[in-house]
Amino acid sequence: MTDINPLLTMQGLPPFATIRAEHVVPAVEEVLAQARATTAAVTAAGGTSWESLAQPLEEMQHRLGRIWSPVEHLHAVADETSLREAHDACLPRLTDFWTELGQNAALYRAYRALRDGPEYQRLDPVRQRIVDEALKDFHLAGVDLPPARRERFRAISTELATLGSRFAQNVLDATHGWTVHLTDAQRLAGLPETARALARQCAVQRGLEGWVLTLDAPAYLPVLTHARDRCLREEMYEAYATRASEQGPQAGRWDNGPAIAAILALRHELARLVGFESYAELSLAKKMARSTSDVMAFLTDLAARARPVAERELAELEAYAHRRDGIGSLEAWDVPYYAERLREERYALSQEELRPYFPLPRVLEGLFGIAERLFGVHVRPLQGIETWHPDISFYEVRDAAGELRGEFYLDPYARAHKRGGAWMGACIGRARTRERLWHPVAYLVCNFAPPVDDHPSLLTHQEVITLFHEFGHGLHHLLTRVDYPSAAGINGVAWDAVELPSQLMENWCWEPEALALFARHHETGAPLPAAMVERLRAARNFHSGLQIVRQLEFALFDFRLHLEYDPARGGRVLETLERVRDEVAVVRPPEYSRFAHGFTHVFAGGYAAGYYSYKWAEVLSADAFTRFEEEGVLNGSTGRAYLASILEQGGGRHPMDLFVTFRGRTPRIDALLRHNGLQPAC
Repeated sequence: MTDINPLLTMQGLPPFATIRAEHVVPAVEEVLAQARATTAAVTAAGGTSWESLAQPLEEMQHRLGRIWSPVEHLHAVADETSLREAHDACLPRLTDFWTELGQNAALYRAYRALRDGPEYQRLDPVRQRIVDEALKDFHLAGVDLPPARRERFRAISTELATLGSRFAQNVLDATHGWTVHLTDAQRLAGLPETARALARQCAVQRGLEGWVLTLDAPAYLPVLTHARDRCLREEMYEAYATRASEQGPQAGRWDNGPAIAAILALRHELARLVGFESYAELSLAKKMARSTSDVMAFLTDLAARARPVAERELAELEAYAHRRDGIGSLEAWDVPYYAERLREERYALSQEELRPYFPLPRVLEGLFGIAERLFGVHVRPLQGIETWHPDISFYEVRDAAGELRGEFYLDPYARAHKRGGAWMGACIGRARTRERLWHPVAYLVCNFAPPVDDHPSLLTHQEVITLFHEFGHGLHHLLTRVDYPSAAGINGVAWDAVELPSQLMENWCWEPEALALFARHHETGAPLPAAMVERLRAARNFHSGLQIVRQLEFALFDFRLHLEYDPARGGRVLETLERVRDEVAVVRPPEYSRFAHGFTHVFAGGYAAGYYSYKWAEVLSADAFTRFEEEGVLNGSTGRAYLASILEQGGGRHPMDLFVTFRGRTPRIDALLRHNGLQPAC
């Protein structure tokens, strides 16, 4: 009996229970053949209307995305050797296809004829923007280059995709390749009971006595924040800070150094091929920021405001650590520990004291309730959906009229073979094809500590913020009203604006009205006491200067690395990082630290020369939230205005136009400074 390929026969949601590694390559090869046939048919027909040109290509893009999305997702959350091999085999094929499409001169001429013809003026603004952006993409893909340079561009694009995937795999393998097994309970002194229970559970799963600590966030962060054993903190820190490098306990095993050097060189060459001086300039061609000088001015101005604050905070922390424990010099593995002790002392509040009030099921209930009040949407779980792990849950989102707007999977817990961090991914994008309207489907992925014994997963307040952040991305994907894949949801949104909806949602984690909806003790049901809410809010900007300069260190390092790349001297990665630290950092890590080797956002994600986007978009999100502050943080009218102005619009209009529609003016930095404690409240 012939095995039916579930990737090719799926009609709706991916059949995760039946997808196997051997299905991947045949499915991708078939869908790429179909895509090339569609492209050939479109160009042969010579049409220059939306229906004859753009619509078939939009539907082709949708089909490709539906096939590849579950493969890429499984590679991130259920990685194993055969799937990794299949994924890596397909990545060059897909990259080559998209580059080939971008360099298709006949398609380019057809889009240009559509833009210059009479039908363009009859198109709605969303379709006009899609045509305009398509023409820009043709140029950025090298359609104007002579044949030899086009081929070189194509080869570089394929190689970069392979290198990025390898980089991420090395970080994953290095993270899961190191553990520490402890049998002396004294070494765990200071760790919260939740962290100790998780370490014990990890040991039991490995058939060991005692406790096992890993580099996954639910194990690593509590050690750095709470372990009294300074040597244990240092041991964990060194293992984490040297992941995928030539340093540390796994030195050279999964070294990303050669990949970083190759990625930087190839990106620079790619940018020069299409007429840019640097990859940073190429990166900005599709972003809100107008120039590299604008980005540098923004980052350095913010650094000038934040560094004096950070210096005062560090000096205070050093004095505290010396007074408390006689510590002469704070090391990188001491800062989180003593910062948490000082926070506890100053505000009589700790993350662990808050954790019992944030059981994941109740936090989700509150999050969905806030979305209902603000945006009029109802979120409810659905049973019987095929998933990739028993911990996964599935939800549908309907609006006030009962119309289905989208669905999403929630994968909340850390586990083996799963990439670290948190993210939202697109499973299916909204699309109106000739056959039907496809509703968007999202993946919401976190790495929280799983339930232990009889207790639910209990979140820190920072993890609550992470969940709200990713749900904000999810709303952007799910609530779009744009019917074309290239501009639906987060597609087509400038990268330095894409964090606006996610960062905006974080604000409700601090508001008493919102906290009252979900912050309740997991055993007693008692609400988070008002006094604790006040202390939580008072501590919001604790060490905000230190946090901001750390983000700016990452952003400036990324941007300068791509802006100042010199082929004659190579990437100068460590040199660039040290120069950036000289300018903005106040906490210097040890010489062995290899932060860049695990910087997946930049070397394996979409943030190359774009990490500044987090702070850039925070200007937008902080200013947008001031309207809620003015009109009511749970004001449904304001929420629906935001829904109509930004969430539903996706990438169909320029993000600045959308912001002005919602806020009534261009953004101001004042709210960002105020929310971060760099400017007093009015």
